[in-house]
Amino acid sequence: MNPAAEKNIASQASDLKGLIQQHSAALAAQLQAHHVSIFSPDAEKSIRNFTPAETARLIGIGEGYLRQVAAEMPGLSASQTGGRRSYSVGDIQAIRAHLDQGSRGGRRYLPHRKGDEELQVIAVMNFKGGSGKTTTSAHLAQYLALRGYRVLAIDLDPQASLSALFGHQPEIDVGPNETLYGAIRYDEERRPIAEIVRATYIPDLHIIPGNLELMEFEHETPRALMKRQVGDTLFFARIGQALAQAQNLYDVVVIDCPPQLGYLTLSALTAATSVLVTVHPQMLDVMSMNQFLAMTGDLLEEIGNAGARSDYNWMRYLVTRFEPGDGPQNQMVAFLRSIFGEHVLIHPMLKSTAVSDAGLTNQTLFEVDRGQFIRSTYDRALEAMNNVNAEIEGLIRKAWGRAA
Repeated sequence: MNPAAEKNIASQASDLKGLIQQHSAALAAQLQAHHVSIFSPDAEKSIRNFTPAETARLIGIGEGYLRQVAAEMPGLSASQTGGRRSYSVGDIQAIRAHLDQGSRGGRRYLPHRKGDEELQVIAVMNFKGGSGKTTTSAHLAQYLALRGYRVLAIDLDPQASLSALFGHQPEIDVGPNETLYGAIRYDEERRPIAEIVRATYIPDLHIIPGNLELMEFEHETPRALMKRQVGDTLFFARIGQALAQAQNLYDVVVIDCPPQLGYLTLSALTAATSVLVTVHPQMLDVMSMNQFLAMTGDLLEEIGNAGARSDYNWMRYLVTRFEPGDGPQNQMVAFLRSIFGEHVLIHPMLKSTAVSDAGLTNQTLFEVDRGQFIRSTYDRALEAMNNVNAEIEGLIRKAWGRAA
């Protein structure tokens, strides 16, 4: 924004309310312009093609076997990039289905859960912003979908950063009753969850976007508690109740929780089968997390007395934005491991310019073109991300009683 526009805004508002409203409108206009400059109105987000080595790893086969299978499937859209073949997400899905159909010996290439395996609901949370919570949620959801799982990503944060990463601008593309609020609200306008789920550019990955409408749940819940009648579903059970409607459609649900301990977060925790807490290894962040854990424990005890579930398959802390060469960070990680033991994931997510630069254009590492970065920088970031997500995948499989 130019200096003249800034001066104009300041002159139009003499009180705090007016100034905030003016700044909000100006910022929204600039963000919309930025969004249009990156994605034209008729553009659709997409995901890059994958190299043979990446494709083989995602499917779980050798690269040589991949070539053999691809040769048997002339309908693939696989293309040549720089003299090497590459595969789209559609190709990967088709190859996996082909292998699963012809599989012998009991191996499963489509890792969908069986009837006796519980839907895995992972709440990704932190009390402090900037811990990498949304980035972690987006990459985890995409990784699991690329590995063949049926995934639902839910943006429960009113700031809606996860929605933006998936190409849904909250102020433009998400209308009234199109967030999870539409499925958990207290009045007659409540909708089935199937009506608010959106497909994405990755097969078997769906999303429920967010925006400021989610705050209505925080405002309405106290009133609903005062007017509660026998048989009404309490706030902490409403997300779980909504997810039950889609019980058989997904293997994993990833919820990006808001960075605050309100009714939305408590409802997500009650619906969750597992919890992932992101933490930046700095003293102030760890102190903030300590307060978060203390308050969460007290509140879970209170709603537990009212019937909320408290059983979990696992809870893990993910160290994010980690710099291996930073001595104080290494000390903090060692400190966390000494306290929490195996509850801290083995692999941290490294701080990387590849992740932050991709975020500038609302992209993930799976979407951004590798050629935009120094190869070693991109490969190091992607390896760290894959290591984290593979460890979480192992926990999911263990919860189902499968080999990690």
